[in-house]
Amino acid sequence: MFYFSICFMFFIILFLMSFFLFILSIIFLMMDMVYFFEWELVSLNSSSIVMTFLFDWISLLFMSFVLLISSVVIYYSKEYMSEDFNINRFIMLVLMFVFSMMLLIISPNLISILLGWDGLGLVSYCLVIYFQNVKSYNAGMLTALSNRIGDIALLLAIAWMLNYGSWNYIFYLEISKNHMEMMIIGGLVMLAAMTKSAQIPFSAWLPAAMAAPTPVSALVHSSTLVTAGVYLLIRFNFLLVDSILGKILLLISGLTMFMAGLGANYEFDLKKIIALSTLSQLGLMMSILSMGFLKLALFHLLTHALFKALLFMCAGSIIHNMKNNQDIRLMGNLVTQMPLTSSCFNLANLALCGMPFLAGFYSKDLILEIVMLSYMNLFSFFLYFFSTGLTVCYSFRLIYYTLSGNYMGSSFHLMSDESWVMLSGKFVLLFMSIIGGSLLSWMIFPISTMICLPFYLKMLTLMVCIVGGVMGYTISLVSLMYFNKTLNLYKMSFFLGLMWFMPLISTVGILNPFLFLGNFVFKSFDQGWSEYFGGQVLYKNLKFNSLMMQMFQFNNLKIYLMSLVLWLIILISLLMI
Repeated sequence: MFYFSICFMFFIILFLMSFFLFILSIIFLMMDMVYFFEWELVSLNSSSIVMTFLFDWISLLFMSFVLLISSVVIYYSKEYMSEDFNINRFIMLVLMFVFSMMLLIISPNLISILLGWDGLGLVSYCLVIYFQNVKSYNAGMLTALSNRIGDIALLLAIAWMLNYGSWNYIFYLEISKNHMEMMIIGGLVMLAAMTKSAQIPFSAWLPAAMAAPTPVSALVHSSTLVTAGVYLLIRFNFLLVDSILGKILLLISGLTMFMAGLGANYEFDLKKIIALSTLSQLGLMMSILSMGFLKLALFHLLTHALFKALLFMCAGSIIHNMKNNQDIRLMGNLVTQMPLTSSCFNLANLALCGMPFLAGFYSKDLILEIVMLSYMNLFSFFLYFFSTGLTVCYSFRLIYYTLSGNYMGSSFHLMSDESWVMLSGKFVLLFMSIIGGSLLSWMIFPISTMICLPFYLKMLTLMVCIVGGVMGYTISLVSLMYFNKTLNLYKMSFFLGLMWFMPLISTVGILNPFLFLGNFVFKSFDQGWSEYFGGQVLYKNLKFNSLMMQMFQFNNLKIYLMSLVLWLIILISLLMI
């Protein structure tokens, strides 16, 4: 009971902080204010260590959303993790996770960004391996090692920033856009952002991280870990516009969006489908960011955070009621047994699809209209719209398998919406998923932009969504009725459902050789040659010599006579020469 009260206390504190920051962000946006704080930690002989913080409307608004979602997730965990003996440890890990994200958001300095960045990496590893089994350990190792590549890129960027004189990158972006050094730094930051936001070829860790508890997934996949890369590129956006970096990112993020959409249509694990949906949306954010529309990317980032957290929380309730079963083929007819959860799940899914006047519609529709208005090649145009169709396709497939049809689970089951704690957490996000898009569009784009398109292009987004939804529902219906026929396409579905073999390449293909190489280097160098020519042998020689000197200094008569004889022999031999 003590831990439940702690959960409720943290929920109230974080929720009030979120509300305060939201009001503050509106003030900063309307007044066009930016506050830059410098806090001198240590000053020694004209060398000072200074901590810098940047407060503008972007950082304040994003922090507000992070705190809102984390407060709801902690309240939701009070019921979801109630049988866990270490719930206090879990809550502390979640709070450390949120603190690391906050540090990253308000940092205009690459050093303090690295602190938040590494904090996210370390705590995410601890949370992925929270359920201690072999699968969780493997997933945690894949997550940690994939993110280390980005950490190394960030360290190299810090080293390269020494060419400038300060690590406050915010001052150098505009003036040094065409400098070669800044483009190299931008490339390294882009690599770091790609690892954190799981773009190709670093996509394998994101579905694997589903081994973490569901409340953590709701937090990670909405507003913290995976969005850190997008947020970093929002800050470094000047370097992507009209440069080769932006073109590379556009191609990679478009392919990621397409690959994740295809993979989700062949997946049967409920949490992994939602994880691949996150990957698809991250690709959408990255691709619009590479074209230079940072406000649009931030808008979609915030709206996506709301309905994705809700989607994960509903999935958690379903899994909880299914006695920890995640296979969607065993679900069905949940709409009659869990009506409130099913309603929230449906609304979150429709918001993800871009259903008119829900949160996702305002951002996704605007992004796709801007794409149609922009100077865009045909391949990228195809990836944008086909991926949007795939999003609606897997969403309707998910609705068909879980909410309609017949229940396929155990004959003895008890499913209900009785848990008021979990439901009240969901209702907060449900309210925001309905009005959030409209609210943010008025805030971020106070002056409405005229997007003039022909009627057929204006309706293209809606038509793609309708076709995708019909296809998803129909294919699910047919494949369930004629299951044996789909086995003919087993190889194709195996390839597409395995994310283009990226998990295999990332583990067996890359990690194994590098781990073996690291083990070989460790054995032959750290415990081999460097030991022989280093500390251990030096220690043995010094010890032996000191013991010998000690023996001589004991003034023993026999040793004295022996040494005297030895010196006489040496002297005589020298004289004879």
